[in-house]
Parts: sequence; C-alpha cells; structure tokens
Amino acid sequence: MNWRTVAEIVRKEFRQALRDPRMRTVLFLPPLVQLVIFGYAVNLDVRRARIGWMDQDRTPASRELRAAFAGSPYFELAPVETDDQERDLLDRGAVTAVVRVLPGFARDVARGRTASVQVVVDGSNSNTAAVVAGYAGRVIAAYGRRVMLEQQEARLVARTAAAGGPVHLGVPALEVRPRVWFNEDLLSRNYFVPGVVVNIITLVTLMLTAMAIVREKEIGTMEQLMVTPVRPAELMAGKTLPFALVGIADVFLVTGAALLIFGVPFRGSGAVLLAGALLFLLTTLGMGLLISTISETQQQAMISSFFFFTPAFMLSGFTFPVRNMPEPVQYLTYLNPVRYFLEIVRGVFLKGTGAEALWPQMLGLAVLGLTILTVSILRFHKRLD
Repeated sequence: MNWRTVAEIVRKEFRQALRDPRMRTVLFLPPLVQLVIFGYAVNLDVRRARIGWMDQDRTPASRELRAAFAGSPYFELAPVETDDQERDLLDRGAVTAVVRVLPGFARDVARGRTASVQVVVDGSNSNTAAVVAGYAGRVIAAYGRRVMLEQQEARLVARTAAAGGPVHLGVPALEVRPRVWFNEDLLSRNYFVPGVVVNIITLVTLMLTAMAIVREKEIGTMEQLMVTPVRPAELMAGKTLPFALVGIADVFLVTGAALLIFGVPFRGSGAVLLAGALLFLLTTLGMGLLISTISETQQQAMISSFFFFTPAFMLSGFTFPVRNMPEPVQYLTYLNPVRYFLEIVRGVFLKGTGAEALWPQMLGLAVLGLTILTVSILRFHKRLD
C-alpha cells in the first residue's frame, strides 16, 4: 500500500467535506445539538414537584404532616378542597400528585392505630410518578417514625412516674444509611452526557463514511478512480481514515465539554476510553462502508444509516436498561456494538473502571468490528471489480 497515495486521498476528502455545505452540517451540527439537548434539556431529575394538599382531617397532627411536606426541598404545595378540583388539577397536569389526609388521621395516630394517608400520583410519566411517590413515601415514613418515638417517650415517662423510679424501655431500632456510589448526587446529566460520546461517534462516522463513497458514484467520479493506479485498499483507507479522525476529534470535543461545561466526573483512564473508541470505529466505519455498497445515492445512504442507527441506539441501554428488556431482546443486544462502547464510556467516566474489568466489552467490539469490516471490504472489493 502506497501511503503517499492514501495521504492524498485523505487531503482530498477533507477539502471536499469542508467545501460541501451538507457535509459541514453533518460534521459540526450533530455534536453541538446532541450536547446541548442531553446536557441541558434531557433531565429526569425531579426538583420542586408541584403536588396538591387535601386535608380532610384539619387537626394539629395533619398540619404537622403538611409542614413536613412544605419543608422538603422536593415539593411545592397547592391547596385542594374538593374531589372535582383534585381531578381537574391532575387532568390538566397542574400537579404531579395529590396527598389526601383522610378523616380520623389524628385520632388513629393518637391511639397507635394505622393512620391512612392517600397519595394520588399522575402516572402518565412513569419515571416522574415513581420518583414523586418515593419522595412522598419517605416524608410520610419520617413523620411516622417521629410520632412513634414521641409516643414511646411519653409511655416511658408515664411508667417512670408510676413506678417511682427509672424504668428502662428497650425499643429495637433499625437505621438505614444509604450510600450512593459513582453518581452521588443522582444527576441524570452525569448519566446521559457520557452517552453523547457514543451517539456522536456512531452517527458522524457512519453517515460520513457511507455518503462519502456514495457521492463518488452519484457524481460519476467512481469510474475515474477505478481507472487510476489507486488500489482498492488505498481507496478504502483514504475514504475511511478522515472520518476516523473526525470521530476521535468528536470524542475529545464532547469529553472536554462534559468536563468543563457540565462538570461530569471523569474517574477513569483516557487511554482506555481512546482504545474503546478505536475498536468501536471498526464497526461504524465498516458499517458505513457496507452501506455504501448497497446505496446508489446520498439520500439512500442517509436513510440506510438511520435504519441501522435507530435500533442500535434504542437497544444500547442509553435510556432504557438492557436488563429491563424482554429476554430475547437482551440476547439480541449482544450483537449491538453500541451497547459495548456505551458500557465502556460510562464505566470510564463514572466508575473509573479499567481495562481489567472492561476487557469483555472490548473483546466484543473487536470481534464485531473485525467481522463487519471484513464483510464490508470483501463486498467493496467485489463492487470495484
């Protein structure tokens, strides 16, 4: 292989890509748009959820519970007086949930009985509903523990007075101290932004590789290249290397933005991230090369790229955990290179995982990448012949 010829093709590709308005858009717009959307707009965190408060007991005990909700940083309370108002607020989405204190709440609490507090949650958004219901349950449980301790202290005082001396009342207690690793503040931004690296390198390298080769066929210059001394291997290397470099540059760009703009932690090794990116490029460049052999126009190449990208993105675990998918689909994800690279990126960013733990994912990328690239090269050779 003549590397001087390859270098000339690479320079030609960069000049042609930067001169074409559509190629410039694909090069620079997707990284910026995805970074802004997933960094700022896509946010699953629940902060200051607006909930309705319906007090049907109207006692000091129910007002204490209301004060506990009002003092929580997760809620804003809106008064609700009637069932019709409750239904209207939930229908319009004005509140996420309604907490209803039922009649007899204070009486049951004073007698040590089970007191009922109803929490009606808008389940149209399952994630928000689960989070709000969990927060409300924690506030109510904390109030219940405090009331229980007060009642136990009162009984202890009464027994001490009746006995005329100190009485020890042993009460078993269980204290839960949760500790969150890797994403201590549970910020969805820390979860999503590293995945943008995967999406960008997939979309950019896949589409650009497919469109660059198809463009030669579309404008009639592929035949001219075939009659030149350029060998098929040199042509493929010259066509794919520029977009490999673009993909690596996007990895550095998005990683830098994640650290400097969004404050996402980076606990692992940059070398492991780069190694994973290079292995992943084998699959995206190979798939782009394969798409170029079955497409005749750039529009067909773009549509075919999205036909691959969309299922790969949905089955990667970017938004939905793979373990929550049906079992047959979970097995299907083992053929998805995006899944492996996503696990590598999140492991490096959030967990500081090294190659000793990520080698199965890297091995999977290597096997899939070499397979896809080999099939693409053989088919590309056949088309040139």
